[in-house]
Amino acid sequence: MKDIQERAALIKLLIFDVDGVLTDGSLFLGDDGQEYKAFHSQDGHGIKMLQRHGVRCAVITGRTSKVVEHRMRNLGIDLIYQGQENKLEGFADLLERLGLNPEQVAYMGDDVVDLPVMRKVGLAIAVSNAHPWVIRHAHWQTPRAGGRGAARDACEMLMEAHGVLQQELESYL
Repeated sequence: MKDIQERAALIKLLIFDVDGVLTDGSLFLGDDGQEYKAFHSQDGHGIKMLQRHGVRCAVITGRTSKVVEHRMRNLGIDLIYQGQENKLEGFADLLERLGLNPEQVAYMGDDVVDLPVMRKVGLAIAVSNAHPWVIRHAHWQTPRAGGRGAARDACEMLMEAHGVLQQELESYL
């Protein structure tokens, strides 16, 4: 079996689940039915850095929310699959659309609904507070929890594997 760095070096697309990965999983609903979510700014900056180095990012989420669309557009992510009860459909569409094979894709999840895609990708990533079954089937687990820097952890791990992390960080000095 390939080690994590070898798997990560092949990645051209990182797919995120949203609730529990890019957020802490909390759902805030107003009396009017409006949905609110909190996103971690370090996660967002990590995504932007990763994209600057040629790795595309996408989201596949079971829920549908305007705030997700808005946040993803702010991050430069245009590959947005919402309302995906069967996440494999979005995954298959991404492979075809981008001309990638599963080994070139990483998926980051937190719950059992993410497992069908996680079991098909080259690099399956679980957030530190993921369901135990998800952790068991992941190739790598982030040090931080979903919505609390986990996406940044994954982005930096991928940049390290691609040999660009040091250069990226030094650009801020």
